[in-house]
Amino acid sequence: MTAPDSTLGGDDSRVMRRGLALMWRGMRQQPLLVTISVVGSVVFGFMTVADAWVLGWATEHAIRPSFERGDVAEGALVATAVLFLTVAVLRALGVIARRLVGGIVYYRLVATSRRQVTRHYLALPMSWHHRHPTGQLLSNANADAEAAWFVFMPLPMAIGVVAMLVAAIVAMVLADLVLTLVGLVVFPALFGINVVYQRWLSPRVTRAQALRGDLSAVAHESFDGALVVKSLGREADETARFQAAARELRDANIAVGRIRGIFDPLLEALPNLGILLVIVLGVQRVASGAAAPGDVVQVAFLFTVVAFPVRAIGWLLGEIPRSVVGWDRVDAVLRATGSMPYGTGSVPGSGAVRLELDDVTYRFDDADHDVLVGLDLTVEPGSVTALVGSTGAGKSTVTSLLVRLVDPQRGSIRVDGVDLHDLTHDALAATVAVVPQTTFLFDDTVRENVTLSADVSDDEVWAALRTVQADGFVAALPHGLDSRLGERGTTLSGGQRQRLALARALIRRPRLLVLDDATSALDPEVEQRILRALAEQTAEGDGPTVVVVAYRKATIALADDVVLLAEGRVAAHGTHAELSASSAAYRDIVDAYERAAEDRVVGAQATEATS
Repeated sequence: MTAPDSTLGGDDSRVMRRGLALMWRGMRQQPLLVTISVVGSVVFGFMTVADAWVLGWATEHAIRPSFERGDVAEGALVATAVLFLTVAVLRALGVIARRLVGGIVYYRLVATSRRQVTRHYLALPMSWHHRHPTGQLLSNANADAEAAWFVFMPLPMAIGVVAMLVAAIVAMVLADLVLTLVGLVVFPALFGINVVYQRWLSPRVTRAQALRGDLSAVAHESFDGALVVKSLGREADETARFQAAARELRDANIAVGRIRGIFDPLLEALPNLGILLVIVLGVQRVASGAAAPGDVVQVAFLFTVVAFPVRAIGWLLGEIPRSVVGWDRVDAVLRATGSMPYGTGSVPGSGAVRLELDDVTYRFDDADHDVLVGLDLTVEPGSVTALVGSTGAGKSTVTSLLVRLVDPQRGSIRVDGVDLHDLTHDALAATVAVVPQTTFLFDDTVRENVTLSADVSDDEVWAALRTVQADGFVAALPHGLDSRLGERGTTLSGGQRQRLALARALIRRPRLLVLDDATSALDPEVEQRILRALAEQTAEGDGPTVVVVAYRKATIALADDVVLLAEGRVAAHGTHAELSASSAAYRDIVDAYERAAEDRVVGAQATEATS
């Protein structure tokens, strides 16, 4: 066994101080319930000691006289039964208060931390979320929140058993001072072993808790990327990655178990040695007339009782490092800064809006260059504007800025003259809707995936589905709008998922609709029908201004204006015909996409012919 690091002593005291501060924090959150659970635990402790006194009293006044006289004293027997029953009832009430109310305290604290963490997640900007893996965030809100307050499970018991320990020692001293002093010889050794035990255990428990969070992060990432893992045949690699993390956690838990396996028997054995000493000496003192048999029985029984408080305190000390680690991980989220405040305004009027980007500059955190550099762009109300550019030109970044998933470092974005910063959260959501590249559907019905619990009628849902050419396949589902789609909509094709995502955006009647390559999985003919339907709605005064990230010539040709982005700037803009005639860079981009599409078709035909 490796000796602990020489610095652990200081670390232990720091962990203990922080653990006590954490317990005080929890007590302030639930003062009444903590008080009830502690009082119940103290009652349990006192009644446990009272059991020993009743046993000693029964020995002196019922059992011993019965042996001496040869008959049973009924009065003493009834009194003994009443005393034992009273103590048992009070102890049971103490146990109920300690366990039930103490459990309520724990689960309330965990629930509060989970709500705080998830609320803070929602308040933090996407730039913060980009820096933190989803698995880690899930662990913070789940396993770490539970670990942070798990110290409250043994806390009421530990406080109560301290009272039990004091009461037991007082009762032993009153019964027989000599036997008490002899028995208590083992207690310095017991406390010394407990201190060493916690010194060895603390760093190992701390490491095990940290590894639990790491394992959760690996597992969640693998589950979240199940489609990628399976499609690329990486199951074995992901299994190996999870296995490595699981083995590391297993080894850490075994290290904890090994320490407990060494010290637990010692902590169990020492009080029993004290009991043996008391009994041996007690028999001699009874024989010499220096002690009464009842006092010896009472002291011996009390020594079986006082071993438990020491173990309970050890349990509490053993949970403190784990709780400190859990709280550190939760507190790191709660202390995270970078909130995105909203204004108090709204966009006046109704119908399609005018969009203006003025000198917009944006850089990702820790990046060494700007993604967008002084971008100026104007989109007229009711028009369809296509954003075109090579990979990394900044197209998706523009879509994120338009719905305030992120904010630019410089410049302004306005809709009908109102800066997005000045809008309330509800006003922004009512004005702008985005359909991202990656479609996400919930494991719920078609209706809930489209409405997201918004108060809209089924007629409106069907109207949105017709606009995106999804009414046919939805009607063909077994239960129509009530059909469940499975996790992430795995029962649907990629094009069907994209159409439902489009319907989800349209059902809210946005005044600006942003499509970030949101029709890439659709048949070109279906895509054009959808875009034409949107254009018809806009012409009738009921449709949105549309900004679409596009690659297909057929899609781009439908746009009123095409904007070519290059290195975060507007390189050129005009109609598709104008840019095709004037910009070689534009022709290269759109022609490259067409050639790639043709190559895929030829390759598929060749594969089919070969097979």
